[in-house]
Amino acid sequence: MAWTKARPALEGNDKQILGSAPKILVTGGTGSFGQAFVRRILASTPDCTIRVYSRDELKQYDMAQSLGQDPRVRFFLGDVRDRDRLERAMHGIDLVVHAAALKHVPICEFNPAEAVKTNILGSQNVVDAAIDAGVRRTVALSTDKAVNPVNLYGATKLCAEKLFVHGNVYAGPRDIRFACVRYGNVMGSRGSVIPLFQKQAASGVVTLTDRRMTRFWLSLDSAVDLVLHAVAEMQGGEIFVPKIPSMRIVDLARAIAPTARIEEVGRRPGEKLHEVLLTAEESRNTTDCGRHYVVRPDSGSMPASTVAGRALPDGFAYSSDSNDDWMSVSDLRAFVADQLPAAGPAPAPGNGAAAVSETP
Repeated sequence: MAWTKARPALEGNDKQILGSAPKILVTGGTGSFGQAFVRRILASTPDCTIRVYSRDELKQYDMAQSLGQDPRVRFFLGDVRDRDRLERAMHGIDLVVHAAALKHVPICEFNPAEAVKTNILGSQNVVDAAIDAGVRRTVALSTDKAVNPVNLYGATKLCAEKLFVHGNVYAGPRDIRFACVRYGNVMGSRGSVIPLFQKQAASGVVTLTDRRMTRFWLSLDSAVDLVLHAVAEMQGGEIFVPKIPSMRIVDLARAIAPTARIEEVGRRPGEKLHEVLLTAEESRNTTDCGRHYVVRPDSGSMPASTVAGRALPDGFAYSSDSNDDWMSVSDLRAFVADQLPAAGPAPAPGNGAAAVSETP
């Protein structure tokens, strides 16, 4: 598979940018990605300071206990909707990783104003606070659902991408840079369909929303790798897109519950049949860098990116149903066994299982 572990943690060019004792703020830091990112940095960067910014005190308490009350980790209660609190949390910070979001598609569909407040206005607050605090590097997590969005979650993440790319203009000539990483569904993230399939396997019936559904797929470790790579390579305004495998949701069900009957229950509100990571329009402004693509900022008010790579062919699009890299049933079975050896608590089934959960 094209995207495997890139590097263990901050090193080389990262440390030149952030210094020998980096101070890092992770918004949404108690989520699946946030916890994986924090553990990676703690394991490899003994002189770091990490501020975990989130709004749930119980999740912060549980995370602190699981980390053994590591003195390098500080917990800030706060919401990205609160700019004043963000400014306080960003004081003296070298790197911000923005992972906070409302991310469940059906919930965002039925609570649109709340999704806008967190995913759009909250992202603008992160950009503004980072500029005012002089944070040198800020990376936001995006999603394939931001590409040609058909649901509110995707639309809000598209807006967040635009805000982060344009944040480089507001930063001006100072060494303050913003970039995004955009990837597909993350195995093992909170709310993943895998625990649901594991639980349903015992009943003999697994529910799918649509047998034809495909999704891009990567591990939490690979998601952390991509962010670390973006920190080292970003010049400002890029969207980093990894080359990752696709999988068929029906193959995932067969991998987890090979003897169960598969029942199709219909797609949920705002759910796509297939996902896209790059459109043909975007590909005109995209560079193929080997293991990943880089979408360059399409704005005359920003300097031209000098990222190394080759241009994409005219009309190229990167979609989960036309991908060259696929995970088979046996690949998925081995991957699930490696990543999630035991079933955890299943998410509420609602009206059927979606492909997989979102990232943060």
